[in-house]
Parts: sequence; structure tokens; C-alpha cells
Amino acid sequence: PPEGKTSFSGIPESQFIDDVDSYMKGEEKAEDKIKALDEMHQKYKFMENSLLTRKKRLRGQVPDIKSSLVMIEKLRERKEADTTLDTQFLLSEQVYAKAKIPPTSKVGLWLGANVMLEYTLDDAETLLSKNLGNAEQNLKQINYDLDYLRDQMTITEVTMARLYNWDVKKRKEKK
Repeated sequence: PPEGKTSFSGIPESQFIDDVDSYMKGEEKAEDKIKALDEMHQKYKFMENSLLTRKKRLRGQVPDIKSSLVMIEKLRERKEADTTLDTQFLLSEQVYAKAKIPPTSKVGLWLGANVMLEYTLDDAETLLSKNLGNAEQNLKQINYDLDYLRDQMTITEVTMARLYNWDVKKRKEKK
């Protein structure tokens, strides 16, 4: 994580309460504190869901980028050998079409948002390699943040349980 931070995504740190009695000094019941911790726990759950969605999307992108890099290498080999490439390409799910690709020095890359640009093979390889590096780095950061987030959720759950137990103990003392 960046200097001075505990996570890449700016996940707030959960506070572990070592001494519940001193933390609850002057309080009659723990309901408000437990409610605040429960709200924080819900926020952690939301962050976890968001990170898992990003992770799933990135895990789908990495194989696509790798296969694009392999195809660029095949196109480069065919261009050097000056031979056509017989292949099949995906039209839609489970529907393929046969194609003969003449030797070429350019390729079209789909950038998203209905945008496709033509690149030279070298430029396309550079862009895809950079995108692959970024995706793999982001996956590492997300995995780190997910581990950190799970730790914070556990700390919050343990703290909520300890406050609840303190509250039960206080009610028994009053009886």
C-alpha cells in the first residue's frame, strides 16, 4: 500500500477494543456502540462486494489480453513468412466464421465503448503488454485489500460480540 496507508483502496481501519470496561465507562448500555459497529460492518460488506466485482472483471480481462498478445505474435510470424493465416473467429457465442488473413502490419484493437482503433503490430503489443501489467498489478492490490478487509470485518465482529457480552453482563448485574 502507499506510504502512510494500510490499504490501496483507503479502507478504514477497525478499532479493536482491548478493555471493554474502560471503553464503556459511563455508558449504561452498549446498543448505540453496537449499532455504529454494525453500520461499519455493513460498509465493509459493501466494499468487499465491490472489490470482488472488480476482481472478477479483471480475471476475465487477463486471459483476453494474453490471447490477443498470442495472436499478434502469430500475425507477426505470418507477415515475416509472407503466408496467409487460416483461422476461425468468434461472431457470437458458439458461432464462428472461417477467415483467411493476409500478411499484415496492422491490427484493430477494441478499446470498449464502441471504439476500435487500428495499431501497428508493435504499438498494439506495447499497449496490450502495458494493459496486462496493469491488470495483474490491480489484481494483486485487490487481493491485498480483500485480505485486509476481511481482517477488519473480523475485528469488527469480535468487538461487537464483546460489547454484546458486556451488555448482557451489565443487565445481569442490575437484576
